[in-house]
Amino acid sequence: MLGNFSYCNPTKLYFGDDSLKFLKDELNNYGDNVLLVYGGGSIKKNGIYDEVVAILKAAGKNVAEVAGVMPNPTIHKLNEGVAIAKAHQTDLILAVGGGSVCDYCKALSVSVNYDGDPWQKYYINFEEPDCETLPVGCILTMAGTGSEMNAGSVITFPEKKLKIGHVFADEKIMPRFSILNPKYTLTLPHYQMVAGIYDIFNHICEQYFSDEDDSTTDYIAEGLMRSVIHSSRIANENPQDYEARSNIMWSATWALNTLLKKGKTTDWMVHMLGQAAGAVTDATHGMTLAAVSLPYYRHILPYGTAKFKRFAENVWNVNPDGKTDMQVAEEGLQAMESWMKELGLAMHLSELGAREDMLPDIANATLILNSGYKVLTKDEVMQILKESL
Repeated sequence: MLGNFSYCNPTKLYFGDDSLKFLKDELNNYGDNVLLVYGGGSIKKNGIYDEVVAILKAAGKNVAEVAGVMPNPTIHKLNEGVAIAKAHQTDLILAVGGGSVCDYCKALSVSVNYDGDPWQKYYINFEEPDCETLPVGCILTMAGTGSEMNAGSVITFPEKKLKIGHVFADEKIMPRFSILNPKYTLTLPHYQMVAGIYDIFNHICEQYFSDEDDSTTDYIAEGLMRSVIHSSRIANENPQDYEARSNIMWSATWALNTLLKKGKTTDWMVHMLGQAAGAVTDATHGMTLAAVSLPYYRHILPYGTAKFKRFAENVWNVNPDGKTDMQVAEEGLQAMESWMKELGLAMHLSELGAREDMLPDIANATLILNSGYKVLTKDEVMQILKESL
C-alpha cells in the first residue's frame, strides 16, 4: 500500500435478530427529547414502529415525529424537519428506515442549529458545520447505502434538478449507534432488495477501480464483492433466506464505512451519473447506478485495463489462458452484466423514465470528479448517457 491515512469510525453497531433490545441502553446516553424520523409508513405495517415507540415510551422519552421521508429526500423536506426539531428542542435524532432516512437525519443534524441556508452551505459550498450538531442513531430496515456507519448525506433540490451528496469530514456526524436486524429487511419488495444489492456492489467498485499498487484494501474489496454476488443469488431465489440477507446487510455496512477507501484514491463517477439521473427522473438510486455502470466502465476500460483484468479473474473467476488482458477484462464485465440481468436490475435509463430530451439536464447535473482512471469531458458524459439510455 502506497497511500497515507488515518482511520477512526466511532459508530457503535448492534447486529442480529435481537439487536433492538440494545436501544433502551443507548437511550440512557441522551436527553429526554427524541425526534423519530421514518419514511412512507411501512414500519407501521410491519410492526417496527410499535416496537420502537414502546421502547421510547418505556424510557420516558418525549417523542416528536418526522414522517414521510422520501427515497430521494428533498431540501424542502429537510426544512420541514428542521422546524420540527427546533420546536421539540431535540436531544437525539432517531432514524428508522433505509439509507435515505439515515442520510436525511444526518442533514438534519448539521442544519437544526445553523441559521443560514443548509443547501448552499453543505451541498453547494461543501462546507463543514460550524454550529452545534445533534447526535443521530439509526435503526436500519434496508441494506444498501451504508449510511448507518458513515458521515454521508445526499439531498435533492427537485426544482434545480440537482441531487448532491456531502460526506462530512467531522466524525461526530456519523451515527453514534446503529441497530442492524436483518429480519427487518425481509419485507422489502424484490425491486428494492436488488436495487440495494447493486448499490452495495457499486460502492465497492467505486473504491476498487483506482490506483495500480498492491493494496490490502483491494483484497478486502474483492472478498466483499464475492460475498455480495454469492448471497445475492441466494436472496434472489429466496428473499426470506435469513443468512443471505444478513450477509448482504453486513456487506453493505463495510462497503461504505470508510474502510475500503483507506490508502487509495477513489472514482465515484458512476454515482455522479446515477445521482444526476435520479435528480431528473426521481428513480430509485440503485437502479440509476445499474443503468449507467456498464457504459461508464466500458468507456474507462482502456485506461484501467490491468485492474479490470484483476476484477475479472479474482471476482468473476475468468480464466485468462490464451487471452489478451483486454479480452479478460471485457469478459469480466460481461459476467457482471449477466449477473445484473439475473437479479432483474434496470439496464437502461429509459426503463426508469428517462427520455433523450432529458439527457442535457442529466449531463448538466453531473458533477465531474478529478479521480479514477479517466477524467471525463462534458462530451464524454453525454456519450455515456446516450449509451445508457
